[in-house]
Amino acid sequence: MIYASLFISSFIAATLLPFYSEVILGVMLSNGHNPLWLWLAATCGNTLGAWVNWILGRYLLHFQDRRWFPFKPNTLNKAQRGFNKYGLWSLLFAWLPVVGDPITFVAGMMKVRILPFLILVFLGKGLRYAVVIVIATYYTQ
Repeated sequence: MIYASLFISSFIAATLLPFYSEVILGVMLSNGHNPLWLWLAATCGNTLGAWVNWILGRYLLHFQDRRWFPFKPNTLNKAQRGFNKYGLWSLLFAWLPVVGDPITFVAGMMKVRILPFLILVFLGKGLRYAVVIVIATYYTQ
């Protein structure tokens, strides 16, 4: 159940909702839970949360002509130009605060294939959680 709660918090943190999973990860580490399982739960949860953003980006564009649609056409064009400029490899930075979630949303808008999306996002987020675990382990010993 411990790892499931980290998975869920990491999932929520990767969606467009404001939430942070690193604190929960640090608490679990300081309570002696297995770092490998914590890394796996956090990375998988965060990657699947980013996938939700991809789905939203992919399918919400069908509603861009509606008044309730949250993005203006010029904002969408700017985001698409930015993604085209940096390309698929920008998904390695989906873990970054503020810009990471929009990167995954725009990837859905740009119809990035799901397998490269998941691989690159998993690698970037996995590396980030590995660094967090190493740092947290160093400071809790």
